[in-house]
Amino acid sequence: MDNKEYIRTKINPILEALVTKTLLAKPDDPIPFMVEWLIQEGKVELPEMVQLRHEVEQLRGQLRLAHTSGAVAPVPAGEGAEEEEEEEDEDDEDDEVDELPELPSMEARMKAMPRTSVSAEAFGAWNKKKAFEAPVYNKSSEQFARLKDILSNSFLFSALNEKEQKTVIFAMQEKVIEAKERPIKQGDDGDCLYVIESGVLDCYKKFDGETEEKLVKTCEVGDVFGELALLYNVPRAASVEARERCVVWMLDRESFNAIVKDAAAKKREMHERFLGSVPLLENMDSYERNKIADALKTETFRDGEYIVKQGDPGDKFYLLEEGEAVALKVFVEGQEEKQVMAYKAGDYFGELALLRNEPRAASVVAKGDTQCGVLDRASFKRLLGPLEQILSRASQRYE
Repeated sequence: MDNKEYIRTKINPILEALVTKTLLAKPDDPIPFMVEWLIQEGKVELPEMVQLRHEVEQLRGQLRLAHTSGAVAPVPAGEGAEEEEEEEDEDDEDDEVDELPELPSMEARMKAMPRTSVSAEAFGAWNKKKAFEAPVYNKSSEQFARLKDILSNSFLFSALNEKEQKTVIFAMQEKVIEAKERPIKQGDDGDCLYVIESGVLDCYKKFDGETEEKLVKTCEVGDVFGELALLYNVPRAASVEARERCVVWMLDRESFNAIVKDAAAKKREMHERFLGSVPLLENMDSYERNKIADALKTETFRDGEYIVKQGDPGDKFYLLEEGEAVALKVFVEGQEEKQVMAYKAGDYFGELALLRNEPRAASVVAKGDTQCGVLDRASFKRLLGPLEQILSRASQRYE
């Protein structure tokens, strides 16, 4: 049996089951969950596995103890009851992860699981990654602009730079779907995703034990569908039916993997390297920084462009990745702005409005082309909560 055949018949079924179970549970820390699942499924009792299981249980106990004692994120005196309740709710959610569900045997799971495509394609000496050249389907300037707007506002394509975004747009092929036609059928393998140019499509799903499909979602102009099968290499989770004549743009699996997935991986690596050099985050461990890297979205600004404006509502926190910027503040209405801060790569701003729920205290303007990593309000509170005291003290620089 050669390497490819061994992976297809021996490794892929295990990876598929493991990824599916992890996606269903969505544990905060997937590694201990995956280790425990493999131990239970394989009934592995080798000394190394027994020791590993013991270490996992010890780590869980330490985490519970840390949460109970408040060592993970101490709350300063004077904080409101609302924050304490939120933290207790978050702790309860974390504790739920510790209770792993009973799982069927590996043999039963493999029999019940449909055959699917490769979960995680590996490349090496025996399976070399081929050079990829994206297909090109010409588009009018209006079509290009519409697709660019859709991709720019889609989280799925948020890691693409301008060049990659352009490549993806030209790689999309136009397709007309007639009323009642189903471009996607539940259980089929997925070989492309779709972006809706015009029309409405309905998503139907047949749940286990039921004979009738149920309408679970409606997709309209600008929506993307069919991406989950490409992201996780699982069968189509639902059927999609055109309510009327629709025009969609298709992006094939190979283009998606070569451009979108690779861009996301490169962006994450870039963010991880950058965050390791940010003084504010120096006391965070690599796991905590990696969570921030996953949540960061990249925004670019031209020379002289306002990143934030004094008086506007604040809902984003910025880490300056490339370039420079200055903070400008109007102290007396009607007078000119005065520079109060200068920023370089590794600096941050925008925290004051989030900490105090107040309008922006100053404007920030790009000096030259500038790139920022951005956290929204929810991610800021969730990921940077332990740094709130440091951020609050530093906020006096604007005053």
